[in-house]
Amino acid sequence: MEKDLSNYRKSYEKGALLLSDVPDNPMLLFKTWFDEVDGFFENQETNAMTISTIGLDGFPKSRVVLLKKVNEEGFVFFTNYHSEKGLAMANNPNVCLSFFWHGAERQIIIKGSAEKIDEKSSNDYFESRPRGSQLGALVSNQSEVITHRQYLEDKLAKLEDEYQGKLIERPEHWGGYIVKPLEIEFWQGRKNRLHDRVRYMIENNKDWTKSRLSP
Repeated sequence: MEKDLSNYRKSYEKGALLLSDVPDNPMLLFKTWFDEVDGFFENQETNAMTISTIGLDGFPKSRVVLLKKVNEEGFVFFTNYHSEKGLAMANNPNVCLSFFWHGAERQIIIKGSAEKIDEKSSNDYFESRPRGSQLGALVSNQSEVITHRQYLEDKLAKLEDEYQGKLIERPEHWGGYIVKPLEIEFWQGRKNRLHDRVRYMIENNKDWTKSRLSP
C-alpha cells in the first residue's frame, strides 16, 4: 500500500517567539504557553505529552501519557512501574517529553532524567482518582500479553465485588515519576517553514542559558 502525502501543506502563522521576549527561566515560559493553550483551545488535551524511552531491546519507543503536575523541579506523571516504560526508565532514566499543541502551532521538547517521586505524593494522587481508575491500576498488568479483553472485564468485576465499600490502597507497582529537565526547546510555527526555536540548557544543575536555533 502506498499513500502520497507530498501535497499536504499548512502555513503556520499564529504566533512568534523572539529570544528577546522570553524569560530567563524556561519553566515560566512553559507555564505561560500551557495556560494560553488551555484557555484558548477547548478541544486541546493540553496536558497530553509524548514520552520517549530507550527500551530494554535498545530501541526508542514513544507513547502519550498525561502530565499531572509541574513545578520548578520538573514534570510529574503516573504509571505502572512494571510497564514497558517503567522497566525502560529503571534501566536508563534518560527520557524525552514532547508537547504538540496544533491549535497554537506550538511544540515543546524536553530532555531530562526520570526518577520515582516519594510514596506519599503517589498515595495522595492515587486517592484522588475515581474508583474506576483505582481499580484499573489493580486490574492491568500493564504491557503484558493477554488472550482477550474479557479477561480484563472479568477481573474488574471480581475486584468491584471484593472492594465494595472498602478503601482501595495504591498498589506498590504503581506511582509517579518526575522528569527533571536538562534541556527545554520551545518551537513556534512560522510562515515559509522559518519556524522560531528557542532552546534552554541547564548549567551547574541550576543556571539556564538560552539560545535561538535555526529552523
